[in-house]
Amino acid sequence: MKYIESIKNPKVKAWKKLLTKKERDQTGKYLIEGFHLVEEALKEQVVLEVIVNQDTEIPASLNIEGTEVIYVKEEVLKAICDTETPQGIAAVCEQRKSTIEEIRLEKLLLLDRVQDPGNLGTMIRTADAAGMDAVILGDGCADPYNPKVIRSTQGSLFHLPIMKAPLGEFIEKLKIPVYGTALEGGIPFEQVEKADAFALLLGNEGQGVAKELLAKTTKNLYIPIYGKSESLNVGIAAGILMYYLRK
Repeated sequence: MKYIESIKNPKVKAWKKLLTKKERDQTGKYLIEGFHLVEEALKEQVVLEVIVNQDTEIPASLNIEGTEVIYVKEEVLKAICDTETPQGIAAVCEQRKSTIEEIRLEKLLLLDRVQDPGNLGTMIRTADAAGMDAVILGDGCADPYNPKVIRSTQGSLFHLPIMKAPLGEFIEKLKIPVYGTALEGGIPFEQVEKADAFALLLGNEGQGVAKELLAKTTKNLYIPIYGKSESLNVGIAAGILMYYLRK
């Protein structure tokens, strides 16, 4: 059994670095924490190491067979976790790299400069629930492996491909309808027929979708506001449209 008690241990220092985007990008690894996320990650076989508080009992529901388990002091877990009160378990995972050739191009969520980690996580989770094939992140989006994004996905990060791509070039190559979201020049979303294949494009929380991308879409849609609110949260809008557009 491996056991680490010092936060100065080189392995702990390496884990702690994974809280930075730079280290995650360089290593292709990221940290998760909490029983639910670790369980989901183990099911999808992306876990490299499980890190457990020495006083925590591993539930029988966690299939850790063949996975390296390292026990640590509570202060070590606190040093590598992003939350104030860790649940007692964390894991190092490998980033899954998908290519365009590997994914189905039937139901896609395209995101332009979505910067809020909570919004991004919520949209990944909703895309998973709505049966989307992949989420494509354009430039300026939050890092999908940011701890706040991961928590917001509630495990959906492991269930569907999350890819980064230049959206302008990507849209031009698609052979399915691409629906942008915009008030100006847009039509109410109910005027579009449901389809087996489509791409939905949503944008930045404050600025919306970039105009140069809106110019490449099949149609641009908006969700009518019936009350006094000025706008809808982008995550809520994504959920309404994904569920409406799919057959």
